[in-house]
Parts: sequence; C-alpha cells; structure tokens
Amino acid sequence: MNIYTTDKIRNVVLLGHGGSGKTSLVEAMAYLSGITSRMGKVTDGNTVSDFGKEEQKRQISISTSVVPIEWNGVKINILDTPGYFDFVGEVEEAVSVAGAAIIVINGKSGIEVGTEKAWELCEKYNLPRFIYVTNMDIDNVSYRQIVEDLTEKYGKKIAPFNLPIRENERFVGYVNVISETGNRWQGKDVVEVPVPDYNKPNLELFRETLMEAVAETSEEFMDRYFSGDTFTESEIRAALRNNVIDGTIVPVSMGSNTLCQGVYTLLDDIVKYIPSPEDRECAGFNAKTNEIFHADYDFAKAKTAYVYKTMVDPFIGKYSLIKVCSGVIKTDDVLYNKEQDAEGKIGKLYVLQGNKPVEVSELHAGDLGALAKNAARTGDTLSTKNTPVIYGKTEFSKPYTSKAYKPVNKGDIDKISQSLAKLTEEDPTLKAVNDSENRQMLLFGMGDQHLDIVASRLENEYKVKIEMSQPKVAFRETIRKKSDVEYKYKKQSGGHGQYGHVKMRFEASGDLDTAYVFEQEVVGGAVPKNYYPAVEKGLQESVVKGPMAAYPVVGVKAVLYDGSYHPVDSSEMAFKMAATQAFKKGFMEAGPVLLEPIASLKVTVPDQYTGDIMGDLNKRRGRVLGMNPIAGGKQTIESEIPMSGLYGYCTDLRSMTGGRGTYEYEFVRYEQAPSDVQEKEVAARAASVAEGNDD
Repeated sequence: MNIYTTDKIRNVVLLGHGGSGKTSLVEAMAYLSGITSRMGKVTDGNTVSDFGKEEQKRQISISTSVVPIEWNGVKINILDTPGYFDFVGEVEEAVSVAGAAIIVINGKSGIEVGTEKAWELCEKYNLPRFIYVTNMDIDNVSYRQIVEDLTEKYGKKIAPFNLPIRENERFVGYVNVISETGNRWQGKDVVEVPVPDYNKPNLELFRETLMEAVAETSEEFMDRYFSGDTFTESEIRAALRNNVIDGTIVPVSMGSNTLCQGVYTLLDDIVKYIPSPEDRECAGFNAKTNEIFHADYDFAKAKTAYVYKTMVDPFIGKYSLIKVCSGVIKTDDVLYNKEQDAEGKIGKLYVLQGNKPVEVSELHAGDLGALAKNAARTGDTLSTKNTPVIYGKTEFSKPYTSKAYKPVNKGDIDKISQSLAKLTEEDPTLKAVNDSENRQMLLFGMGDQHLDIVASRLENEYKVKIEMSQPKVAFRETIRKKSDVEYKYKKQSGGHGQYGHVKMRFEASGDLDTAYVFEQEVVGGAVPKNYYPAVEKGLQESVVKGPMAAYPVVGVKAVLYDGSYHPVDSSEMAFKMAATQAFKKGFMEAGPVLLEPIASLKVTVPDQYTGDIMGDLNKRRGRVLGMNPIAGGKQTIESEIPMSGLYGYCTDLRSMTGGRGTYEYEFVRYEQAPSDVQEKEVAARAASVAEGNDD
C-alpha cells in the first residue's frame, strides 16, 4: 500500500442500526477500489470486515474492523462498527479516532433507534457526518419519506445531495442536486440523462436548501443570493465542504450496496467534503513540561500515537491499533510508553484490511495503523522519551449486566483465567471479577448477547467451556433483639479431655460495616484471660457463614461475661468450639434477620416511556425518588431498588423502550429484607445445603 500524507487521509466511521447495511457498504467500497475481485456477502460469511468466526456464524458485526481504501489518490480508512447495543465499546473505540461519520440507514426500515444513537454519538464527539440510505433497489423504499423524517427530527441541516431515478419500478440512476443533472447507470458507466419531470419539484426544494446554506457562509455570498445571482459549481462545493466540516449541513445520499450503485458517488463525496485530519484539532499533555501538547496531526512535531484498540487473536497474535497524532512513525522507531514507563523498538508497521495485515514503511500524522506484539494496552500513548505525551483515554460505557460463571471442567480454571485476560484486554466493556465474598466468579458485559458471545469465543477459540448462571445476591445476616446463652463443650475420650464453658450475651452493635464487636466482662477469673483470643477466634469463624442462611454476618455485639474452665482439660480449641456453638444458639435466639443490598438506580428514557418504567420498577420492589428532565426530550428516573431486582434488567429495559433506554446503578446500603424474601432465601439455602451444594 502507498504512503499517504496527512492531507490525503480521511478517517470515516460507519454508524447505524444493526442490519442497516454497513458491512455490505464496506464490501461494495472494497470491490470498487480493487481490494477484492468479487463482492462477499454477510450471509455467506466471506466479507472483508466480518472476519471473526462468531461474526460469520451469527451474521452480525461484533467488533470494529478497519478497511483502508485507496480512491482518487486519497486513503480512506473505513471503520466498520457493530450496530447492536451490546458492542457499544467497539463503536466508542472507532468514533474516538474518526474524523467524520457516515450514518447508514436501511431504506426499508427508515430511522431506527441505532440511527438516533449514532446521531447522539456524532454530537458528543463533534463529528461531521453524512447520511447514506441503502436498499434503494427495493421498489417500495421511499427516499423522500426518509428525508422528510430526518428533516422533522434534525431540522434544516439535512441536505440531500442526490435523488433516485426509477423506471418500471427499477432503480436506474440518480439526480445530482448540486449540478442539477440526471445520471443513469449503464453497466459500469454512468451516462448523463435529462432530469425526469417527477424529480423536478423535489430537486427545486432540495437545491434551495443547499443554496441557503451556501449563502450563509459569507456576507458576499448572502448579498449575491438575495440579488438573484447564481453560484458556480466550484463555489457551491467549496462552501458546502465548510458547511459539512462545521456540521451546519448533513448531506444525504443513497444507493444499493448489492448492485454497487451510488457507492462510487459516495466515495467521491467522502474525498471532496469530509475533512482530512489536518482540519481537526488534537491535544495531549506533555508529562515533562506539564504543558498542553498541541499535536493537531502536524507531521513536523514530535512523534506521538494513541492506541485506540487492541486485537488479540489466538491465530494471528496481538495487534495494537494506533492513530498517529503527530510526526511520522517509521519501521524500527523507538517509542516510549509513559504510562508503563517502558521504551522499545516498535518493529514492523502494518495497516489492517479487516484481519489481513499489510506491511508499510511509515505512517503519517492522522493515519491509522497497527503494531504487532506490542506491550501497549488500549488507551496508552506512544511518544518519544524527550517529549513524553499522554492523550486523554476514550470514555467507555460501563458494563452493568452480570452473570456468574464456572468451568465445565475444573482443570480448566487457569486456562479460563488466561483466556479471559486476553478477551478483557481486547474489550474494555468486559470485566471478569472474583467475588470472593459469595464464592463466585462474575462476568460483567453490556448485555446478555455480549456475555453469550464471550462464552462462545472461549469455547471455539480458546477451547475452554464455561457455564453461566444467575449471580448470587450478597445478602447479609444480623440480629434485631438480645439473647443470653451458655454453652459447655465437654469431651472425654481417654487421657486428656476437652472442656470449655462460656456464658455470652448477643445484641445488635448498630454498625453494619463491621461483622462483630467482642467484649468481655468476666469477673474473678471464671474464664482465664489466655482463652479470650480463642473465644474471639470462634466468633471470627462463625460470622463468615451465618447460622440462618450461611450468609456473612454483620452488626453483632458479643459479650463474654462468665463461664468456667478445667485446669487440665481446658484448651484454646475447647473454648473456640464453645464460642462457636454459643454464637449459633445466641444468634438464632436474638431475632435474626436477612439484610439485602440496595442499589441507587438511574434510568434515562424518552418521555413517552416514563410510565412503563415506573410501573416496572414497582414490580421489582423499587422506590422511585424523583425524575429529572434532560435535553432531547428525555427523563432520568432516580430510584432505589434491591440488587436482586436488577437481574435481567438490561434486556427488559431495551424491550420496554425499543432499545432507547439506558441505566446505571451503584450499591448504597443494606436494608432488612421483607419476610417473604427472607423465607424464600432461607429455604433455598437449606435445600442447597441438603443437596451438598453449599458453596
């Protein structure tokens, strides 16, 4: 592949709802640019960008892939992202390094949730954007309706660049709104034809929108516009480029991916209107001078690069995907990683075409590439030791969906741990947590499908199997009343016997953050001081698994006030056993209760769904605390809910809101569980113990 300077680079991310046609659009682009000699299909599992086994099996994109396309002397780095919400981390990685976005809309479906989320992401990252409507070869697709819906939703900035020409219910060409010409496909060629009469009213309307936008770019143009003067095509294109870059215009174009129609025009428009990296700003922090480092994709500044994604493949190895932020990075350069305080030679440089590495000698500022077998992690910055720069890390969505997992074969524990370490390095929205308190291992992801795919990848790529189940809720046990008990531990079996006798009081300590408080009020040496630690040891072991349902005990005050001992038979072991049994008895006589963890939950949904959400929260024993309106016609509902009510919430929330709802939660405190929950939990734990599954 040729070397491209910063002005000849375009970094474009494809966004849109799942199934809108992003991957088939990349395939059409790859075919037209000569990367492939024939177009693959998602259904056949042979596309350039969907190369993972899970992607081919499920026929959806799961990870972001980069496909660099050479077009008219310009390198267009296409970032093909997944459309399903479970893989939002992949989208966030791609958007963080893109210079512009193409929001792909399925002509059959129109504006979908994924379209809205794509627009919101572009707003968040201040990305110039195009909208591209696919499936125009299907007769009942209404381009005009989609444009109207977009205009109603996003205002006058929506500006169609072309219109479809249909003949006998077939998509045969397009009208170019800028040049006001008709174009028809004949084989691989495009021939100019008159604009059909039925296109003229819309052409007039859309052209007027463009001319208004052009006029607003300068006072001179505004004067000419009002005096009835016409602009030249080159003036229009130059003004529109500025409009697209600053986001005041969002061009709309259309085509058919499978027939490769309209894609040629889209590639031309990317080159003409989408900004190169030199039109965008980029700044980091110089750790040596404590000053801001304005990289701004300047090839003359010190070499810096940001690691925006990590690929770990059992077959092709590890690749660190980088964006060069300044300077020119060359093969065998020595780069410094400030966060790891490590310096090393980078070896070979690559650009990835899907999963196919293509070696290059250098990468200029603004370009995307890859390093093999580099120790850097996602979010790290590579720079020189003289100018150690750190760029802000990409903000990733936090995973809230969790499942407990265990190995199918116990001998695979270490292998599973190593495999998950590789997967979590690759995917910042996946977390593996060892919950030692409940003796369970947890996987956190963005949704059930995300976790299912992780399990499937472990089995197919890493050859280890896991079983996933509902996580145990971290209940606690405590007491509400007082009790006074004694226990005598006595054993005689020839030779020395065992003797320990304690009298103890139990009550609530009032502190739910500590397991127990131990005090002694023994008078007259009824229990010698050297046995106090043994009594406390008995308590210490007892609170790990409470007598009620084997959950950890909190908030208990234990007072040793009397007892007796035997000068020969008493031992630390005997007093520990006596304290253990006294605790069990005293705990159960002191009004034992189960405490459940309560979370503070924030759910953000469009206004029309608030009633459904609040009704559902009530069913889950949630308490709604209030609602706060936010921008975009949305509400944030704040509530408190038992952690047990959050299992499966991600799927249910998406179902209730059509995928528009988001949520976040954090643990706040423990509260006494209602009697029905307590009874059910105690019975479940008793059954588990009876079956020998008490783990």
